[in-house]
Amino acid sequence: MRHRVKTDRLGRFSSLRKATINTLTRAVLINSSIRTTYAKAKAASSQIEHLITLAKANTLAAKRQAYRVLLDHKLVAGLFGEIAELFKTRNSGFTRILKTGARRGDGALMVILELTEKPKKLKEKKPHPAKEHPLKAEEKPHIPKEEKPKVIEKKAPTKKFLGGLRGFFKKERDSL
Repeated sequence: MRHRVKTDRLGRFSSLRKATINTLTRAVLINSSIRTTYAKAKAASSQIEHLITLAKANTLAAKRQAYRVLLDHKLVAGLFGEIAELFKTRNSGFTRILKTGARRGDGALMVILELTEKPKKLKEKKPHPAKEHPLKAEEKPHIPKEEKPKVIEKKAPTKKFLGGLRGFFKKERDSL
């Protein structure tokens, strides 16, 4: 019998379900709010609550437990630093779920899962790809303006549609 066994399976097997919840947890801690389905939000909300409670304890064992879920040292440091400071006076209720309506495709109830206190984003800005580092410009080979690369002339395509395939067919009615 299944007494006291309560898990929302989310239509996934156990390892994929755990990975999904961990990913949602990371996304909420990085962005402070996400848009997802109600079932996924409920599952991720309990894990976020547990992680923030661990962060308030601020022990080495708690950091190791948080790292098992988050798998990112910077995110664990942000959780134990900035996010734990936001919730130090609060005992529970670190997340809220706001219903936004049904999804058009399958009718699933969509919600916004967010932290009740808003920290600044923990995501680092990536350098813009158009801007080049000055040292990298020196590493590029210098091509003098006098020398021009040779232009290879392209042959014009043949006008025959079938090209050399005409010989494969025995009769005219079999041809393309």
